[in-house]
Amino acid sequence: MAPTPSRLAWLDALRGPAALAVALHHSGWTFIPDLWAEVDRRIDVGTWGVFVFFLVSGYIIPASLERRGDPRVFWVGRAFRLLPLLLAALGLALLLAYAGAFALHPGVSARPAPLVALGNLTMLQELLGVPAVIDVMWTLSYEMAFYLMAVGLFTVRQAHRSAAVAIVLAVSAVPLGLLLPRPVIGGRADLVAALLGVAVIVVIVVSAAARGGARTAAAVTGGLLGLALVVLGSRIGAWQGLIVPAMMFAGTAVYRAEQGTIRWPAAIAAVLTVLACGVLAKDDPGWAPALLLAAAFFGGAFALRHRSFPRWLAHLGVISFSLYLLHPLLLRVSPNLPLFFLALLPLCYLTHRLIEAPAQRLGRRLGRPSLTPLPDRCGQRRE
Repeated sequence: MAPTPSRLAWLDALRGPAALAVALHHSGWTFIPDLWAEVDRRIDVGTWGVFVFFLVSGYIIPASLERRGDPRVFWVGRAFRLLPLLLAALGLALLLAYAGAFALHPGVSARPAPLVALGNLTMLQELLGVPAVIDVMWTLSYEMAFYLMAVGLFTVRQAHRSAAVAIVLAVSAVPLGLLLPRPVIGGRADLVAALLGVAVIVVIVVSAAARGGARTAAAVTGGLLGLALVVLGSRIGAWQGLIVPAMMFAGTAVYRAEQGTIRWPAAIAAVLTVLACGVLAKDDPGWAPALLLAAAFFGGAFALRHRSFPRWLAHLGVISFSLYLLHPLLLRVSPNLPLFFLALLPLCYLTHRLIEAPAQRLGRRLGRPSLTPLPDRCGQRRE
């Protein structure tokens, strides 16, 4: 198959294997648990996959935000990129649960239905202490927190400080993790979770629709909310929780160094600091190898970014969100491991073609840049 010439094909070449790694991790525990236990105690393949995703998001999300030059365009694009498939997956999960073919978290029925809907539709359920309808959605909560922080920094023209942000988050993770090993926002804090969820929606809407000081205030508030949610709401504790956005900002630092905004030693220092603080965040023999190999895999692909990649590998990356979000549902109805993967790839190809791609095209049409883009940090307006 002919190689793909896209300059960002290396990112899709990362996303595809990462999504398959997460699917393999869950299917391994489902179909071959004894064998997979031996693999998992050497390297947590699922953790490897999600941290590759986090590095990719850290690299590409700020670049996408700055290329558009307008938070409104960014939020519209994110909404049409994520929500259509998410809504379809949530609906399918509930239908399968009603038919007895999918087990929902017990807390889904124990907590108020509007709160469960708010948490899952904002994708912040993990940081609000709300049960997820589909368990792999926990990573989307950290993605949302990162979006909020990235938009806040962009709006006040401090986005170039990504290396410093990564280092501060990583270094802060250790003492905060020791002080907050469990979430402060959790349990049955329904009112707090609801207020925080609504607050996030408000700051996103205002930062997208307003101008001037109102937009800046909303974006900064959103960034602080994103950070607070990670510190106070991480179900995995503040140490592991803060390592996630720190890893994303380390990916951003690599992008900044590539663009010449910061020096390479600063980006390398950010990556090494995050890894040094992150490898001890979890007492699990498979955790540290997963983090280190995720960074190595990202670095290897980055070094080869000017090379051509096979189209099939890039296509896997294109359907990676479908692979990631739908595989837990298929696991419940698949009889064995080979049939699981034989059904998963065509299903995800169809959902991408029928749901994701049309929604993304609509989002691009609706999210055309405004006529008054934000000035960059040098005071020049982006056209």
